[in-house]
Amino acid sequence: MKSFKKIKSIITPLDKINVDTDQIVPKQFLKLIHKSGFGKFLFYNWRYDENENLKSDFILNDSKYDNSEIMVTGDNFGCGSSREHAVWALQDYGFSVIIAPSFADIFFSNCFKNGLLPISLNPKTVEKLQQELDPIEVDLERQIIKTSSEEITFEIDSYKKKILLDGLDDIAQTLQFEDKISEFERNSKVPSVL
Repeated sequence: MKSFKKIKSIITPLDKINVDTDQIVPKQFLKLIHKSGFGKFLFYNWRYDENENLKSDFILNDSKYDNSEIMVTGDNFGCGSSREHAVWALQDYGFSVIIAPSFADIFFSNCFKNGLLPISLNPKTVEKLQQELDPIEVDLERQIIKTSSEEITFEIDSYKKKILLDGLDDIAQTLQFEDKISEFERNSKVPSVL
């Protein structure tokens, strides 16, 4: 997992509430065995018609958002099933930050485990950000979102902030204690099964 410091990007305004993980990446695309390759399936049923042609009225199909790394969306984002594939699809598509009034708990947790920064802000601030046309900057170290006209502070758990800043997934966090784990194993009196 790469470390997260700052992101500067235009925002993609997805003005929808209760976006569930099946809408983020539909179940028929969960067969991949790697974390990559899911971006092309992001919001598949909203992006494509029945003949797999791009729908012109969906926000991600507007070329002005092609390089956006920040999505600003509605309340209860990531509800539904607990699949990590939803986070993988958002990242693989190019998003690094998701801003919403609230997130489903499991989705929120999966974001941190995979290096995606979810930021909860009050609904009025989210609504205002969805109107922002200029690039904004998200500075995790300072916990500030800088727009063309203001700086918005956001809260984040100190431990979750550290794992994002250091780029530590669950395995990398465990490996920080490799010496202690090895010492425990050497000193353990647990009889061998073999």
